[in-house]
Amino acid sequence: MAGLSAEDLGRKPRAFGGKMPNMVRPTQLLYPQREPASTRPAATILLLRDTPQGIEVLMTRRSLTAGFAPGAYVFPGGGVDPSDAASHIHARRRAGQSDLHLTQAIAAIRESFEELGVLLARRADGSPPMPLDIAALDRKAAFACQCAARGLVLAADEVFVLAHWTTDRDLPRRFEVPFLVARMPFGQQPVADEAEQFDPVWVRPADALQRHEADSFFIIFPTIRTLQRLQTMANVDAVLQACAVNEQPLWTSCPRAGLLGGKEARYMEHEHPYGELELVSPDGQIVHHLDWQTERPVPLLRNVIRLTAPNPGAMTGPGTNSYLVGDSSTGFVVIDPGPADADHLQRLHRAAGGDIRMIVCTHSHADHSPGAKPLQGLCAVPPTIVGLPSAATARVASLFTPDRSLADQQLLVLSAPGLGSGDTHTLKVIHTPGHAANHLCLVLIEDGLLFSGDHILNGSTTVVDPPDGDMTHYLESLDKLAATCAKHQVDFILPAHGYVLGQASGAIAHLKAHRLRREAKIIAVMQSQPDGTMDDWVARAYDDVPPRMWNWAKRSLLAHVQRIEAMAGQA
Repeated sequence: MAGLSAEDLGRKPRAFGGKMPNMVRPTQLLYPQREPASTRPAATILLLRDTPQGIEVLMTRRSLTAGFAPGAYVFPGGGVDPSDAASHIHARRRAGQSDLHLTQAIAAIRESFEELGVLLARRADGSPPMPLDIAALDRKAAFACQCAARGLVLAADEVFVLAHWTTDRDLPRRFEVPFLVARMPFGQQPVADEAEQFDPVWVRPADALQRHEADSFFIIFPTIRTLQRLQTMANVDAVLQACAVNEQPLWTSCPRAGLLGGKEARYMEHEHPYGELELVSPDGQIVHHLDWQTERPVPLLRNVIRLTAPNPGAMTGPGTNSYLVGDSSTGFVVIDPGPADADHLQRLHRAAGGDIRMIVCTHSHADHSPGAKPLQGLCAVPPTIVGLPSAATARVASLFTPDRSLADQQLLVLSAPGLGSGDTHTLKVIHTPGHAANHLCLVLIEDGLLFSGDHILNGSTTVVDPPDGDMTHYLESLDKLAATCAKHQVDFILPAHGYVLGQASGAIAHLKAHRLRREAKIIAVMQSQPDGTMDDWVARAYDDVPPRMWNWAKRSLLAHVQRIEAMAGQA
């Protein structure tokens, strides 16, 4: 039993542009690593206006000979020039606007004038520039000095940071680019420079996205994602007010790309495949296939292989992930053999070269442990089946008795015979009741990986089903995993369903916060409807979950209700 719904857990993105923490041993990476190209500072500005149909943004088409994104429709912008930092005295700044953000705002103002003739400036009395002022400025001459000579002050205080993008690691030209926003000055009309930019156009974000899908309006990934967020904003004031709250980007991202359906597909940090791409290809090379399939093993590292069982469904996502840990010199440990599917077990056996030393079941549910015995029977030397026996609270379909029971904090060691003859792979057992009473997770200590079974999933939240499931135990186990990840510098979580997750500590923290928010919602529903039934409560407490999933949601709802009542009894 696995997930409830495809909820994004709200994982925060990493700091943009920096080195990515990666505890994985370099010897276990699948591909030789290369240093991504260095980034250069740039600035882009979204000039916005309100219309009866909603926000419009000014976009322009890049030259077909441009070195970056030729032919794409973009927001005006370009590289940050040393003169921009030297022009602070010619600009108005607001309280809280940092020197960096002021420099970026000046760069964006300069670029919008050079490329489109749009001038974000004020006269000494605060009034907008006159047409004669704008006409007197030379787009190719020193910008800020010209403005100062005519008594114009750059309106940097009217420019806000919306987002920050770092160009993908796989690209040869890379930039650090704040996406800034400002209101289009009243009465001005954009005129493209016809050298770098062409065809200025006002467009609603939703229309730009639709035209892109129809192949009539080429836009690149950061532009797409920015327009997707912008289309949810009611008006220009709403955008500017959101950006003014703390003077920080609303989001930051350095995307990663993989192969999906034979094509490149890019993702931001909060999207499900991102962590897997980071694990497999830390330097950003586009080498990893993301298509879910059950026929072939998927190498994640030299010592970690995933095979997905052919049991997709509402509760299992693309299927149950079985993992092989080890190598040809040490033999392999199988984690979660999955259901008793003969073809899947044969594939596991072949992928291990028949050398399976141990079979570990994270828990006894029917999509995880039934394959253990038949897989054991395929091996010339039968491996030991280990785990924790199902508790008396387990359902009949989830009965499981291992050959040997594991203990919390126990170490399972794979090593090649002979001193110094190869790598060692050490799995640490972490007892994590909550989803099931006999649930355990495993930490691959040398590489900082957490195999989370069903306790943590990618793309859904796990069901906690009493009496074998217990919500208090589940939350306590999350705390235990958070401490374990900190101790062993774990940065990646390999779940039984879905892609690898990155940012392990952040993922755990947000999962716990999600559970507690749900619990607060349930308490409010119970208080407002004290005589309600479980059906009444689930419809309101899980109103963000499709009704077809409410029967499963009621199980987690019951686990929350039992926890709430227990806490009330202790008060």
